[in-house]
Amino acid sequence: MHCGILSLFVLGFGGSVVAQTAPTAAVKNIVLVHGGFVDGSGWEGVYKILKKDGYTVAVVQNPTISHGDDVAVTKRTIANQNGPVILVGHSYGGAVITEAGNDPKVVGLVYVAAFAPDKGESVSTLIANPPPGAPQPPILPPQDGYLFLDKAKFPAAFARDVKPDAAAFMADSQVPWGVEALNGKISEPAWKTKPSWYLLTTEDRMIPPDAQRMMSKRTGATVIEVKGSHAIYVSRPQDVAALIEKAAQGAARK
Repeated sequence: MHCGILSLFVLGFGGSVVAQTAPTAAVKNIVLVHGGFVDGSGWEGVYKILKKDGYTVAVVQNPTISHGDDVAVTKRTIANQNGPVILVGHSYGGAVITEAGNDPKVVGLVYVAAFAPDKGESVSTLIANPPPGAPQPPILPPQDGYLFLDKAKFPAAFARDVKPDAAAFMADSQVPWGVEALNGKISEPAWKTKPSWYLLTTEDRMIPPDAQRMMSKRTGATVIEVKGSHAIYVSRPQDVAALIEKAAQGAARK
Protein backbone atom coordinates (compact mmCIF):
# COMPACT_ATOMS: atom_id res chain seq x y z
CA MET A 1 0.00 0.00 0.00
CA HIS A 2 1.32 3.42 -0.94
CA CYS A 3 0.24 5.83 1.78
CA GLY A 4 -1.08 9.16 0.54
CA ILE A 5 -1.52 7.89 -3.02
CA LEU A 6 -4.16 5.21 -2.89
CA SER A 7 -6.17 3.90 0.05
CA LEU A 8 -8.16 0.69 -0.25
CA PHE A 9 -11.18 0.35 1.98
CA VAL A 10 -12.74 -3.10 2.30
CA LEU A 11 -16.43 -2.71 2.96
CA GLY A 12 -18.55 -5.39 4.58
CA PHE A 13 -21.15 -5.37 1.80
CA GLY A 14 -20.71 -8.58 -0.11
CA GLY A 15 -16.97 -8.49 0.35
CA SER A 16 -16.57 -5.76 -2.26
CA VAL A 17 -13.43 -3.68 -2.40
CA VAL A 18 -13.79 0.01 -3.16
CA ALA A 19 -10.74 1.99 -4.22
CA GLN A 20 -10.63 5.62 -3.26
CA THR A 21 -8.00 8.14 -4.17
CA ALA A 22 -6.89 9.83 -0.99
CA PRO A 23 -6.18 13.56 -1.03
CA THR A 24 -2.56 14.17 -1.93
CA ALA A 25 -0.61 17.10 -0.57
CA ALA A 26 0.78 19.49 -3.15
CA VAL A 27 4.49 19.66 -3.83
CA LYS A 28 5.65 22.43 -1.48
CA ASN A 29 9.05 23.47 -2.90
CA ILE A 30 9.10 26.05 -5.71
CA VAL A 31 12.27 27.23 -7.44
CA LEU A 32 11.97 30.36 -9.63
CA VAL A 33 14.44 31.07 -12.47
CA HIS A 34 14.56 34.47 -14.16
CA GLY A 35 15.37 35.21 -17.79
CA GLY A 36 17.69 37.52 -19.69
CA PHE A 37 18.13 41.28 -19.08
CA VAL A 38 16.65 41.01 -15.55
CA ASP A 39 17.42 39.48 -12.16
CA GLY A 40 15.45 37.48 -9.63
CA SER A 41 13.88 40.48 -7.89
CA GLY A 42 11.11 40.58 -10.49
CA TRP A 43 9.66 37.45 -8.89
CA GLU A 44 8.81 39.32 -5.68
CA GLY A 45 5.06 39.46 -6.30
CA VAL A 46 4.86 35.78 -7.23
CA TYR A 47 7.11 34.89 -4.28
CA LYS A 48 4.88 36.69 -1.78
CA ILE A 49 1.72 34.97 -3.01
CA LEU A 50 3.30 31.51 -2.91
CA LYS A 51 4.80 32.09 0.54
CA LYS A 52 1.44 33.28 1.85
CA ASP A 53 -0.12 30.09 0.50
CA GLY A 54 2.34 27.93 2.40
CA TYR A 55 4.99 27.13 -0.19
CA THR A 56 8.75 27.12 0.30
CA VAL A 57 10.14 29.37 -2.42
CA ALA A 58 13.71 29.85 -3.64
CA VAL A 59 14.73 32.44 -6.23
CA VAL A 60 17.72 31.62 -8.39
CA GLN A 61 20.09 34.49 -9.22
CA ASN A 62 21.58 33.03 -12.38
CA PRO A 63 24.28 35.30 -13.85
CA THR A 64 23.12 34.78 -17.49
CA ILE A 65 26.71 34.65 -18.70
CA SER A 66 26.60 31.08 -19.99
CA HIS A 67 23.85 28.49 -20.17
CA GLY A 68 26.00 25.85 -18.52
CA ASP A 69 26.76 28.06 -15.54
CA ASP A 70 23.09 29.02 -15.17
CA VAL A 71 22.09 25.36 -15.16
CA ALA A 72 24.73 24.66 -12.50
CA VAL A 73 23.55 27.56 -10.31
CA THR A 74 19.95 26.36 -10.63
CA LYS A 75 20.86 22.78 -9.74
CA ARG A 76 22.63 23.97 -6.60
CA THR A 77 19.43 25.71 -5.55
CA ILE A 78 17.43 22.56 -6.29
CA ALA A 79 19.86 20.52 -4.17
CA ASN A 80 19.16 22.80 -1.19
CA GLN A 81 15.43 22.00 -1.22
CA ASN A 82 14.01 19.43 1.17
CA GLY A 83 11.87 17.23 -1.05
CA PRO A 84 10.39 17.36 -4.57
CA VAL A 85 10.54 20.60 -6.55
CA ILE A 86 8.43 22.49 -9.07
CA LEU A 87 10.91 24.33 -11.31
CA VAL A 88 9.70 27.57 -12.90
CA GLY A 89 11.38 29.53 -15.69
CA HIS A 90 10.58 32.85 -17.34
CA SER A 91 11.82 33.63 -20.87
CA TYR A 92 15.46 32.45 -21.15
CA GLY A 93 14.88 30.79 -17.77
CA GLY A 94 12.85 28.24 -19.73
CA ALA A 95 16.01 27.09 -21.50
CA VAL A 96 17.70 26.80 -18.10
CA ILE A 97 14.93 24.69 -16.53
CA THR A 98 14.70 22.50 -19.65
CA GLU A 99 18.21 21.24 -18.83
CA ALA A 100 18.27 21.63 -15.04
CA GLY A 101 14.86 19.96 -14.79
CA ASN A 102 16.47 16.58 -15.38
CA ASP A 103 17.49 16.70 -11.72
CA PRO A 104 15.67 13.84 -9.94
CA LYS A 105 14.20 16.21 -7.35
CA VAL A 106 12.27 18.07 -10.05
CA VAL A 107 8.76 16.67 -10.52
CA GLY A 108 7.23 19.38 -12.70
CA LEU A 109 8.17 22.30 -14.96
CA VAL A 110 6.38 25.62 -15.35
CA TYR A 111 7.20 27.80 -18.33
CA VAL A 112 6.19 31.48 -18.07
CA ALA A 113 6.33 33.14 -21.51
CA ALA A 114 9.46 31.05 -21.87
CA PHE A 115 11.68 29.26 -24.32
CA ALA A 116 11.26 25.48 -24.25
CA PRO A 117 14.02 24.14 -26.50
CA ASP A 118 14.24 20.60 -27.80
CA LYS A 119 17.39 18.48 -27.86
CA GLY A 120 20.20 20.29 -29.65
CA GLU A 121 18.32 23.59 -29.72
CA SER A 122 19.28 26.85 -28.04
CA VAL A 123 17.66 30.24 -27.62
CA SER A 124 19.72 31.38 -30.60
CA THR A 125 18.28 28.69 -32.87
CA LEU A 126 14.75 29.36 -31.65
CA ILE A 127 14.92 33.08 -32.46
CA ALA A 128 16.78 32.67 -35.77
CA ASN A 129 13.62 32.65 -37.89
CA PRO A 130 10.88 34.76 -36.30
CA PRO A 131 7.32 34.41 -37.62
CA PRO A 132 6.45 36.87 -40.41
CA GLY A 133 5.25 40.16 -39.00
CA ALA A 134 6.41 39.39 -35.48
CA PRO A 135 7.66 42.35 -33.42
CA GLN A 136 11.43 42.65 -33.36
CA PRO A 137 12.85 42.92 -29.83
CA PRO A 138 15.00 46.07 -29.56
CA ILE A 139 18.23 44.18 -28.90
CA LEU A 140 21.33 46.31 -29.37
CA PRO A 141 24.49 44.98 -31.06
CA PRO A 142 26.64 42.89 -28.69
CA GLN A 143 29.10 44.71 -26.44
CA ASP A 144 32.04 42.52 -25.46
CA GLY A 145 29.87 39.45 -25.91
CA TYR A 146 26.84 40.76 -24.00
CA LEU A 147 23.43 41.97 -25.08
CA PHE A 148 21.21 44.81 -23.84
CA LEU A 149 17.80 46.10 -24.88
CA ASP A 150 17.45 49.70 -26.03
CA LYS A 151 16.49 51.45 -22.77
CA ALA A 152 14.02 53.79 -24.48
CA LYS A 153 12.22 50.87 -26.14
CA PHE A 154 12.45 48.45 -23.20
CA PRO A 155 9.10 49.33 -21.56
CA ALA A 156 7.03 48.88 -24.73
CA ALA A 157 8.81 45.69 -25.78
CA PHE A 158 9.34 43.91 -22.47
CA ALA A 159 7.04 45.44 -19.88
CA ARG A 160 4.13 47.09 -21.64
CA ASP A 161 1.63 46.43 -18.83
CA VAL A 162 4.00 47.21 -15.94
CA LYS A 163 3.66 50.58 -14.17
CA PRO A 164 5.75 53.15 -16.06
CA ASP A 165 8.12 53.92 -13.18
CA ALA A 166 8.73 50.21 -12.56
CA ALA A 167 9.27 49.54 -16.28
CA ALA A 168 11.74 52.42 -16.45
CA PHE A 169 13.64 50.99 -13.49
CA MET A 170 13.77 47.58 -15.20
CA ALA A 171 15.20 49.26 -18.31
CA ASP A 172 17.85 51.15 -16.33
CA SER A 173 18.84 48.15 -14.19
CA GLN A 174 19.29 45.66 -17.03
CA VAL A 175 21.57 42.68 -16.47
CA PRO A 176 23.94 41.98 -19.38
CA TRP A 177 22.86 38.83 -21.21
CA GLY A 178 25.78 36.78 -22.49
CA VAL A 179 25.72 35.66 -26.11
CA GLU A 180 27.21 32.41 -24.84
CA ALA A 181 24.06 31.86 -22.76
CA LEU A 182 21.88 32.21 -25.85
CA ASN A 183 24.03 29.67 -27.69
CA GLY A 184 23.86 26.99 -25.00
CA LYS A 185 22.33 23.84 -26.49
CA ILE A 186 20.06 21.41 -24.66
CA SER A 187 21.49 17.92 -24.17
CA GLU A 188 18.23 16.28 -23.05
CA PRO A 189 15.00 18.26 -22.55
CA ALA A 190 13.42 17.56 -19.17
CA TRP A 191 9.92 18.13 -20.56
CA LYS A 192 10.18 14.81 -22.35
CA THR A 193 10.06 12.96 -19.04
CA LYS A 194 8.50 15.50 -16.61
CA PRO A 195 4.99 17.02 -16.72
CA SER A 196 4.92 20.66 -17.75
CA TRP A 197 2.66 23.70 -17.59
CA TYR A 198 2.90 26.80 -19.79
CA LEU A 199 1.63 30.35 -19.29
CA LEU A 200 1.31 31.91 -22.75
CA THR A 201 1.24 35.71 -23.01
CA THR A 202 -0.94 36.91 -25.88
CA GLU A 203 0.47 40.47 -25.98
CA ASP A 204 4.14 39.42 -25.87
CA ARG A 205 6.55 41.51 -27.96
CA MET A 206 9.67 39.57 -27.02
CA ILE A 207 8.67 35.94 -27.71
CA PRO A 208 5.81 35.94 -30.26
CA PRO A 209 2.63 34.21 -29.03
CA ASP A 210 2.73 31.85 -32.03
CA ALA A 211 6.24 30.76 -31.08
CA GLN A 212 5.03 30.16 -27.54
CA ARG A 213 2.15 28.06 -28.88
CA MET A 214 4.53 25.95 -30.95
CA MET A 215 6.87 25.29 -28.04
CA SER A 216 4.13 24.62 -25.50
CA LYS A 217 2.33 22.26 -27.87
CA ARG A 218 5.33 20.07 -28.54
CA THR A 219 6.14 19.83 -24.84
CA GLY A 220 2.64 18.51 -24.21
CA ALA A 221 2.19 21.19 -21.58
CA THR A 222 -1.02 22.18 -19.85
CA VAL A 223 -1.44 25.67 -21.31
CA ILE A 224 -3.21 28.78 -20.11
CA GLU A 225 -3.29 31.96 -22.18
CA VAL A 226 -3.19 35.31 -20.39
CA LYS A 227 -3.47 38.76 -21.92
CA GLY A 228 -0.25 40.40 -20.87
CA SER A 229 3.27 41.44 -21.78
CA HIS A 230 6.52 39.51 -21.56
CA ALA A 231 6.83 40.79 -17.97
CA ILE A 232 3.64 38.99 -16.94
CA TYR A 233 5.36 37.70 -13.78
CA VAL A 234 5.66 41.33 -12.67
CA SER A 235 2.36 42.74 -13.96
CA ARG A 236 0.07 39.82 -13.08
CA PRO A 237 1.79 37.77 -10.39
CA GLN A 238 -1.52 36.28 -9.23
CA ASP A 239 -2.00 34.52 -12.59
CA VAL A 240 1.54 33.18 -12.56
CA ALA A 241 1.28 32.00 -8.96
CA ALA A 242 -2.07 30.31 -9.69
CA LEU A 243 -0.52 28.23 -12.49
CA ILE A 244 2.47 27.31 -10.32
CA GLU A 245 0.11 26.13 -7.58
CA LYS A 246 -1.88 24.16 -10.14
CA ALA A 247 1.37 22.48 -11.22
CA ALA A 248 2.31 21.76 -7.60
CA GLN A 249 -1.02 20.05 -7.07
CA GLY A 250 -0.96 18.25 -10.41
CA ALA A 251 2.60 16.96 -10.03
CA ALA A 252 1.71 15.51 -6.63
CA ARG A 253 -0.91 13.33 -8.34
CA LYS A 254 1.44 12.02 -11.01
